[in-house]
Amino acid sequence: MANVLDEETGPIREEGKDINVIAKQIEVKVGVGSTIFQVILWVLGIIPGVIFLIMKINAGTYLRQLEQRIQHQASQIDNYLEQRVVILQNLAKLVDKAVKLDTETFTAIAQARSGKNVNSLSDQERVELGAQADTINNRLNIAIENYPDLKSHQEIADAIQQNSYLQKEITAAREAYNDAVLTWNKEIQIWPTKMIVAAKNHYTTRIPFIASKEVKEKARDVFF
Repeated sequence: MANVLDEETGPIREEGKDINVIAKQIEVKVGVGSTIFQVILWVLGIIPGVIFLIMKINAGTYLRQLEQRIQHQASQIDNYLEQRVVILQNLAKLVDKAVKLDTETFTAIAQARSGKNVNSLSDQERVELGAQADTINNRLNIAIENYPDLKSHQEIADAIQQNSYLQKEITAAREAYNDAVLTWNKEIQIWPTKMIVAAKNHYTTRIPFIASKEVKEKARDVFF
């Protein structure tokens, strides 16, 4: 029997394909069968019913703990993002002293620093703040590349290094967040216990980190 997926005969897509994250939360739902299953357990006796009830309580506790883990990972990203915006703001001021920056850079900074509480960002706001930081970073990079001597200024060099460090920390924090989200999305689909609990509490799948459009376009640039 031939392979179902045969890389030799195709079909293939020579032009390649961009992969995007689907920003959609799917609510967990169970059918009538789950209700019948639970009724049967009680019909079989008090012990099976009580055992499953305890299992549901434990599952509920586990999912709440997992939710707190996701919140912790998200908070880490938020804190690093805030630090990065502050560093970029300081870097912009230093660069502006040497060469006049366009007003759009400072407008972007003002928007990024528009009173957002980093401890209560939604998933969408977190993505937007990250995109704004990337936009500011790209504009500053252009200015610095146009004036190579700026790199010799110690304060500017230090700020660039701090920005680079924070970007690495944000990347690591996003990976940890995505791992926690993947665990959540898998666990709430495990039938019967966790899935029944998730459906009762109207839990939904969570959306992993989404790279900004600007970052994706930058990744296609020729670097060498």
